[in-house]
Amino acid sequence: MAARIGSWCRRFSGIFNGGVSRVSSENLTKFQKIGLGSSLTLQCRSLHTSDSCQGLEEFFDDPKNWGEQTVKSGAPWTAKQLRIKSNEDLHKLWYVLLKEKNMLLTLEQEAKRQRLQMPSPERLKKVERSMVRIDSIVQEREDALRLLQTGQEKSRPGAWRRDIFGRDFWYKFREWPIPWYLNKIYRRKRFYTPPFVDIFVRRRIEKHLRKKNNAKKARKEEEKALSEKFPRLSASAQS
Repeated sequence: MAARIGSWCRRFSGIFNGGVSRVSSENLTKFQKIGLGSSLTLQCRSLHTSDSCQGLEEFFDDPKNWGEQTVKSGAPWTAKQLRIKSNEDLHKLWYVLLKEKNMLLTLEQEAKRQRLQMPSPERLKKVERSMVRIDSIVQEREDALRLLQTGQEKSRPGAWRRDIFGRDFWYKFREWPIPWYLNKIYRRKRFYTPPFVDIFVRRRIEKHLRKKNNAKKARKEEEKALSEKFPRLSASAQS
């Protein structure tokens, strides 16, 4: 009985192994025909990873600078230095500065928690200035490219409009799925000033001019009072 059971097990195992090998060989030949195996190998070869991260330690300064009152740092990036760099270099530099900024902000909060002075707090200002300059350089390049391609000064075209209160504002155009004369939402916008609002517009302008004139008079009276209080300084300034 035991020998018979063993022969059955060997027979079934042979059937299963043959079926699996046959299926796997058939699939392999199909993959080779459609070229799927080569594409998979190419994808695996093109896969790459960056350097291994250090975890939360990247949010803190170099251990060599721990306990120091001052930390040496270079000058911020100038606009002249950034203009000679490519867009790819600016993109990489932006993320390097962002990482440095996160580290300095963490260091600042930790110093506040311990009620200590942050070592060399000017480093944060330098990083922020560099990031602002990178933004300005990228914006300059986008404006130059847009002027070259479309001739528009602003990224989103628009026009000066006047609302129902007589105030001028810059209206930005946008795309609509239907023409403006069929668009009820656009026609609901009131880009005009009723005639009875003109008197209030004049009063608003008069109020603005009155404030400007009063500020000018106050400044002159203050200068006059100072000249009377300090005649020597006024005489030296005039000479």
